[in-house]
Amino acid sequence: MSEAVAVHHGAFGRTALYELDKAFVTHAHREGHLIFYVGGGNAGVEVGGTHVALSETRAAAVSPWEPHDFQKSEGDPTLCLVMYIKPMWFLENSHSARGVLDFGRPAINVTNEIRRWILRLTSLLLEPQDGVEMDGYMFEMTRICYDQSWKRCKERSPLGRLRSRFNDFRVRRSLRLMQENYSEEIQMDDLARQVGLSRPHFFKLFKKQMGITPNLYLNTLRAEHAITELMTTEKSITDIGHDLGFSSQASFTRFFASNVGIPPSEYRRVAHET
Repeated sequence: MSEAVAVHHGAFGRTALYELDKAFVTHAHREGHLIFYVGGGNAGVEVGGTHVALSETRAAAVSPWEPHDFQKSEGDPTLCLVMYIKPMWFLENSHSARGVLDFGRPAINVTNEIRRWILRLTSLLLEPQDGVEMDGYMFEMTRICYDQSWKRCKERSPLGRLRSRFNDFRVRRSLRLMQENYSEEIQMDDLARQVGLSRPHFFKLFKKQMGITPNLYLNTLRAEHAITELMTTEKSITDIGHDLGFSSQASFTRFFASNVGIPPSEYRRVAHET
């Protein structure tokens, strides 16, 4: 079973050490996402149609809302350092006007400098946490990977993909409706009708604007809410799942594990916040 070794929440977002022995379904995050190999068996990440084999020399970078999945081959579990970086936090701390958290390419070469930051972050996760120090480490790691991802990508603007999002008022309305009703069973046919589109047209427009399907967006909202509830309340896992519309704890646990990577009980056991 996949396990969480350590999970830390802070102003930057969250970072974790996961020991993973199973694949994830295709999913997305509103945060920027960096995935580093620490040890163990082979694994990879599919990012927007590009496969990145994780290794001591290769890491994966995922832009906010970019669809991706985690691929695990048979064998020993893979120990990964994973980072979820809030885009506005990165922008506010960056001295560059280009500092939008949108990576130029998904494959990051793990240089000696990046390897040193991996070791520092791993050590900090395994010891009593210093929130200010963790923020600084997270920013430096993100900045280095961000800058590297845009080398040899000069023809593209880091704002290019983001500018196309949220332009259509029907997509904006559908986002608001999902944000207001994510705990209910949302029928996509009804949602499309409420924004004045047929289901095929709605899915096509949403995917063009957001880069993911409405279903993936809704799953992201539910996973984020579940993480918040696990961190900030004493509700039982059954009650959290029920509040999100799941009929049983088992179905909620399967959903959480396939989207976050580990069971909700594991996440609650090790996660903490500063």
